[in-house]
Formats: sequence, C-alpha cells, structure tokens
Amino acid sequence: MSPASLVFREIMHRRISFVLGTMAIAVSVVCLVGALAVLESFDRATDKQLGEMNAETEKILKAHEDEIRKAMKGLGFNIHIYPDAQDLAEIYSKGYGLETMPESYVSKLADSDIVTVNHLLPRLTQMVEWPEGDASVLLFGVRGEEPIAFRGANRKGELIDPVAKGEIALGYELHHRRKIITGDSIVFRGRKFNVGKTHERRGGIDDITAWASLSVVQEMLGKPGKINSILALECNCESLDRLGEVVSEIKSILPNTQIIEVESKALARAQARNGAKSLRLRDKEKFLDDRESLRATREGFTNVLSILVASLSLIWIAYLTSSNVRERIMEIGTLSAIGVGFSRLLLVILSRAVLMGICGTFLALVFLALSGKLIWHIDVFERVAFGFYGWIGLIMSVPLLSCAAAWLPAFTGAQRAPAEILRND
Repeated sequence: MSPASLVFREIMHRRISFVLGTMAIAVSVVCLVGALAVLESFDRATDKQLGEMNAETEKILKAHEDEIRKAMKGLGFNIHIYPDAQDLAEIYSKGYGLETMPESYVSKLADSDIVTVNHLLPRLTQMVEWPEGDASVLLFGVRGEEPIAFRGANRKGELIDPVAKGEIALGYELHHRRKIITGDSIVFRGRKFNVGKTHERRGGIDDITAWASLSVVQEMLGKPGKINSILALECNCESLDRLGEVVSEIKSILPNTQIIEVESKALARAQARNGAKSLRLRDKEKFLDDRESLRATREGFTNVLSILVASLSLIWIAYLTSSNVRERIMEIGTLSAIGVGFSRLLLVILSRAVLMGICGTFLALVFLALSGKLIWHIDVFERVAFGFYGWIGLIMSVPLLSCAAAWLPAFTGAQRAPAEILRND
C-alpha cells in the first residue's frame, strides 16, 4: 500500500482528530491575518482622519489668520519708511516730518519682488490751521493701497479704506464740538468737502486729524507728487531678525530712505498669528503621538495574541500527533516488521500534519474572504499588505510549522524497534 493511501485511510479512520488539528491551524491563521488587517484598517482610518485634520487645520488657520489680520487693523501699519534726510526726533515729537520724497517710490517698491511687507500706503502729513473751524488740524493725505505687482490675485486686501476726492474724514474732536455729522458739507482751508466719515473717540492725536485724498492734500500744501512717509505692514515671518530683513530688502530698492518699526505692534501681530499656527500644529502633533501610542498598544496586543494562539495550535498539533502515534503504535510496529523503513514511516506520520496545515490555511483564507465581504464589507486580502510573495510565504510556512510541531512525536514513534513494540502485544 502506498504512503498516500495510508495517510488517506488514517485521516478517514480518525476524522475527529484530523478536524481538530485543522481547526487549530485555521484559528491561528485567522488570528494572524485578522490582526494584521485590523492594524492596516487602523492605519488607513487614522491616515484619513489625519488628512481631514490637515485640511481642516489649513481651513481654520486661513480663517483665523484673516480674523487676526482684520482684528489687527487697530494696531495700524508697523513699518514706517521716511526720507533719508528726515530727523526722526521730529517724527517722535510731532508725529510727522517735513522732509519729503517722490510719490513714485511707492510704485518702485510695489513693482519689485519685495516679500517682507504686504501693504504699501503713501501719505503726506502736516499740521495745518483750519481757519473756518478755528482749530489746528493734523492733515493726512492718503490714497488706496499700492498693490504688490508680482503677487497678482494673491495680494492682501486693503487695510485702510481710501478717502474719495471731494470728501474728508474727521476725528472726534473736529466733528463733535461743531456738531458735524456724516453727509454734511464743510469748508476746509477754502475748499468745500463732503464729510464722508466721522470717527469715534480714540484718545490720541487721531481725534484732531482730518483725512483727505492724497492728491488734494498735495495740492493744498503745494507739494505735488510728494509724500513724507510710506506705511507698510510686515509679513508674518518667524525670522529671528525680522526688522533686519525688512530694512535690508527695502534699502536695496529705495536706498535713500530710512525704516523704523513700531516694535510692540509688530510683536503683538506676530505673536497672534504665529500663535494661531502653533495651536493647530500642537493639536496635530498630539494626534500623531496619540496615534503612535495607540497603534503600539494594539500592535503589542495583536502580536501577543497571535503568538499565543499560534503556540497553542502548534502544541495542539504536537499533542494530536503524539496521540495518533500512540494509537497506531501496533500498526507502526507491524509495518516496520514487514520491511517498511524509518523514513517512509516518518513521511506517513508527518504527511498528516502537513495536510492539517494546508487544510487549516485554506479554511482560514476562505473564512476571512467571506466574513470580510459579508460582515465587515472589506477585502481582507487587500487590507493586509503582504504582496504576492508574502501570501505564498504564509501558505507555505503554515504546513511547515505544523510539520515541525509534529516532528518530535513522529520521529520518536517511527524509530522504535518493531520487536519492542510487538513484544508487548
């Protein structure tokens, strides 16, 4: 009788033992592949969540920075550009200087590739008398912001609304005492203006300030095409030497100027904007840390579970093989006595264990495929990133491990002398 026939007859004769061994193998394979599928699903779910979080972070950051930018309007422009000949002591004492520079400096700066500032606003400022109102007024000539040319559609929006020609905006002290309201007409230094806006009390020099169109103020002061300062808003950079970079870039374009920074305002702006970024980045880092910690815990648990189940399955295979050898000891003795060699006996016994491994692996894969589709609605094999050779390795390794588990009891039984076995019959 051939070894294959002997194995088949043995399996049919002791079906329960074979089925139990096969089920043990199937359970261990299901645990291994299922654990890997769970980990892969966890990675995919958290990757998707991380992607959504990144998108939400960018959305929130953009909205938050826009809100910060709007909220920071009250801080004003933090970069002031003056003519090189201007005495800054005069600026600090009066709030303006008498030295002027060409208005074309603004266009020259805006047409360059400047990156350290976002907004450019020229102005002409001077303290004048308002004979019709019997008051001294700080007259501001302003116009719309000069767009940074190379930024195109991405340039920032205006921080200060320009004053239209023929209109004037008045500080609190200038309109409140004279009962002037928005929409009234007034005469200012011989010119008729419509009051376009009246400001609330600000508690500073703005309360005695009047804003008008830059070209109109240039004409009133006899300084056509001239300005005495350019206001700019520093970009939100995190450089250690923010002002140094701003000064260096502007001076390379407008060498005959000097630049000062209103430090407290710039610092508040930078801290507010960078705080918005760091808040979301900290949330992202915490999510990543929590994800890694949770994954490590899950991976450790699944590894222990897989090793435990596999070990128990191999021990069970060894036990079943040992029991099978004990039950077949007389058959083994008889076969040895009629000339069946040691290697052939060993092959017959181990073939049973190998078949357990093959059948158990097949059942496990069928179960995973069906349960994945019907219960979890996923493709388990697609979730487990084994690859073609990985699956081949799994299918081959399980029968080999089953064979290894059965080796010792099979070897012990096959090498016993037939006389020793039959003597006890």
